[in-house]
This record gives sequence, C-alpha cells and structure tokens, in this order.
Amino acid sequence: MPKILIVGGGYAGFYTAWKLEKWLRPGEAEVTVVDPLPYMTYQPFLPEVAAGSIEPRHSVVAHRRHLTKTNVLTAKVTYINHAAKTATITPPVGEPWEFEYDIVVVTAGAVSRTFPIPGVADEAIGLKTVEEAVAIRDRVLTNFDKASQLPAGPERDRLLTFVVVGGGFAGIEVFAELRSFASSLLKSYPQISFEDTHFHLIEAMGRIMPEVSLPTSHWVIKNLAERGAQIHLDTQLSSAVGGRIELSTGESFETDLIVWTAGVMANPTIVRNTDLPVEERGRLQVRADLRVGTEDEIVDGAWGAGDVSAVPDLSGGGVGGFCVPNAQHAVRQGKLMARNIVAVLRGEGPKEYVHKNLGAVAGLGVGVGVFQSGKIAIKGVPAWFAHRGYHGLAMPSWERKIRVIMGWVANVFLGRDIVSLEARERPREVFEQFAARPKPPVETAPAAIAAPPATKARAPRKSTAKVAAVEAAEPTAPVSESVSAK
Repeated sequence: MPKILIVGGGYAGFYTAWKLEKWLRPGEAEVTVVDPLPYMTYQPFLPEVAAGSIEPRHSVVAHRRHLTKTNVLTAKVTYINHAAKTATITPPVGEPWEFEYDIVVVTAGAVSRTFPIPGVADEAIGLKTVEEAVAIRDRVLTNFDKASQLPAGPERDRLLTFVVVGGGFAGIEVFAELRSFASSLLKSYPQISFEDTHFHLIEAMGRIMPEVSLPTSHWVIKNLAERGAQIHLDTQLSSAVGGRIELSTGESFETDLIVWTAGVMANPTIVRNTDLPVEERGRLQVRADLRVGTEDEIVDGAWGAGDVSAVPDLSGGGVGGFCVPNAQHAVRQGKLMARNIVAVLRGEGPKEYVHKNLGAVAGLGVGVGVFQSGKIAIKGVPAWFAHRGYHGLAMPSWERKIRVIMGWVANVFLGRDIVSLEARERPREVFEQFAARPKPPVETAPAAIAAPPATKARAPRKSTAKVAAVEAAEPTAPVSESVSAK
C-alpha cells in the first residue's frame, strides 16, 4: 500500500488529507500528515479574533477530530530527501527519525516576511497564527486597563497608540477591526475618550488593498479617516527601536503595539532543506497540475500547493504569472490535488488548476465591509453581511461553522467579551509566588570548635532559678564558674 506524506496541515494540506479520506478506497493508500501544530488555522478570521469578535478556538480546526482516517503527527519535517524518498521528522520530544514514503505532498505554507528595519524583530508581532491574534487582543485590553489609571501624558499616549504595517487585505482588516474594537471599549473605560486613542497604518505603496478597485480603496481610506484612523501612504517604516516609530516622512511617535502584515514568504524550514526544485523567489517549483517540476520535466511522486509553492495562474490574474498566496487558492488547490493524486494512483491523468478570482470581500469592523467583483462594488453593512456569510460557510466542517456563527449571534445580544488573559503567558507566576519551599539545611558547627564531651563525674546542677539569679548578677561570667565561686 503506497504511503502518502503530507508536509504541513494548513489550508492546502488539511483539505488534501480531508478529501483523500473521502475519495480513496479502503486499503488504496496510507496517508500521514505532519505539522508542528495540531490544528489548521482559518486565517481570514484572525482579524476578528484580534478584535474579540470570534472565540480563538473557533477559528481553528483540530486535525485529529476531522482527519479520522489519517495518521496525524504533531512534529516538524526538517528535511526532505526525495531522491531516497525519506523525510526527517523531528518530534517535540525525542530524537529525529526517518520516514519512508512513496508520495510526498508539500503544503508547508508561508511565514511573515520582514525586512532588516531596526526594532522590528524585537517589537513587532505578525498575524499569521491564532496565538498572535490572541496576543494582539490581550495587548489592546491590557493597555486600556493601564491607560485608564494614568494622567494625560506621553506614557498614556504610548499605551493608546496602535500601529499596523502593511496595507494589503490582512493589514486593512486587522487595522479596521482594532479601530472598531477600541471604539466599543470606550463605554467601559470612562476615563478614556475617543480622541485619546490613535491608530496609524503605514503603507509603502501609493494605495491600499490592490485586490479592489482604486475608487473602492479610496472609500476605505475615507471611512477609516472618519473613524479616527490615519493611513500613511507612500511611507516607509525607518525604525521601531524601543517602540519609537520613525517614518520616512520624518514623523515619529511612541507605541506599545506594532502589527506587521507587510508580506509573506514560503516556509524556509522546508524550501531550504530539500532536494526538490525551488524557483528564484524561494518557492517550490510546481506545474499547473500541482506536480513538482516544470513543463518539460516532472518530479515523480512529488506534489505541492498553497503558499509554499509557485503555482502557475492559468486564469491570467496572478502576479508574475503565479497564483497569489491566499486562502482562496490554497483551499481549491488542496481539493484538486487530492483528486489528482487519486487519479494518478489509478492510472488516470491529472487536471490543471484553473481558478478565476470572482471577487474580494473584507470586513472592516462590526457593521462595515467592502466587496468587489469586477466593476461591481458594495460597501458598508451589505458588504459586511457578505463577508460574514462567505467566510462562515467557507469554514471547514459544520461543527466549526456552527461554533463561529453561534458566537456571532451571541455577540449581537451580549456584546464582545473584553477580558484580557495576558497573564496566560506566565501561567505559573502566581503559583510560584505563594508556593511553599523547603527550608535551607542548618549548617553544623565545625569539628574544631565543637562542644567538649561530658565528663563522667559531674557536680549536681543548681536549680534553674538560682542559676538565673547568678547569671543576672554576673552576666559576663560562665555559669559553671559562677556556681563554683558561690
């Protein structure tokens, strides 16, 4: 029975395994998924997680719960030797070991791409994982708690100044959601006014959201400006050392939260540790039918999809001739790749990936959204409903859909939860503070100054009262001498 190894359990990897479970016959192949995390993250929900509109656990899909026929390994693949058809698997505990496979599927995804700007590596946080989204939410809430107890001044301004770098879809969505979140918090913090909060988005290009038309992007900028958020176009971040933002325009200000969304890159853990072909931009070289290789040469038994791969965009809408790294492509590629793998196993031909983007939809905070399809643009509340409707249905499995939608409904009546759990980063702090510890051992006296041993014949000791009286009368004399003298 052939062994199929799926490297990465994100969009493309999860959907490949999910559909293989559906389409493979019993005993036709054995499927194994390896990922450092035990779940797939639905990344379009991360801005709403950061803004408290979605419970964090509802934005992820557990591998073991939904991949019931697949071997799930929570570990890292640290090397792929396709010539020998082996992969090095490094578990969180124990020694690395070799996994032999017949077919490898590389869907390791992407990570945040940064630039060597002073302070970014030390101060900023990305938005690629649910953990990052939760940390952003808790930081906003904790800063409101701190600022509400401070007088007006530089420290208060620093705590209430929030910065997002990158004006793509992810950056604009988290920026707008955080602005909406901060506005909703004001009623719970009467010490803080709307004018006390400051939001800055920094974009190096002359426009935001290239997926929508220019007039639609202008509407988004105007809408955010009316809500008290400032967008800096044609502006680069020069430094973020110590949380002090310095821009290429000469402006500078202090902040306690920098969210970095300025691009992604193929997961370097995989593309730098494999003998599979990698193209010039550091992505796995993949054909239109999702097999690894070029138009002229196919690497037998190797497949790739998602953000880690350079998949040709046959629809003509891609950047540089390749599909852009987004969830829409990764999900569809994963589904097609599962079909193609099954087809090849059965001696049939694979199909090429062709998908024309039908539109783009974004949530910009509660009650505000934007939708663009060709020349048709919808803005405001209708687009917000379209955004939630699309992503609510796109969330894999009915179990996840129900949890997300029920959470949205609950927020309508109960409002967003505004409790910060930032202390979760130090869960043992309180326990350690009050935990009883063994007392340090008592040091014994050295042998040279130890008390002399008792003599065999010893005079009877006076009563305690008399000895005390003598000691009080002659405090400098030893007790034995006082008794003898008397």
